[in-house]
Amino acid sequence: MFYYLKKYPFSLFIIVTVIYLSFFKPPSINIPPIAYFDKIVHFCMYGGLSGMLWLEFLRNHRFNDSPKLIHAWIGAVFCPILLSGGIEIGQEYLTSYRGGEWLDFLANTCGVIIATLIAYFLLRPRILKKQ
Repeated sequence: MFYYLKKYPFSLFIIVTVIYLSFFKPPSINIPPIAYFDKIVHFCMYGGLSGMLWLEFLRNHRFNDSPKLIHAWIGAVFCPILLSGGIEIGQEYLTSYRGGEWLDFLANTCGVIIATLIAYFLLRPRILKKQ
């Protein structure tokens, strides 16, 4: 446990924040709704989560070893998408003030995919050059 706290502090903070924001009851405010604002927030939350996981993984594991890179794919792609699905199911069945939506899950997944593409094709080569 302490290994992950030491190696992935920002990612763990983002995970806890995403879970909290996904289940807390938002206050009622009277402002005009912005079209698809909720989907943009979902995209940014999971894009930020996946991006930070990639960043901390690449920072902590400086290598170009494909077998080890599978851990990043699992941790920064598969796990956030799985977390997203679990949270959407939890919102639907565990709360009375939130609902699970397929479009939220799609926005979450798109955020993870875009963050992964940026991390793998832009960030990873720059980090490997510095080795």
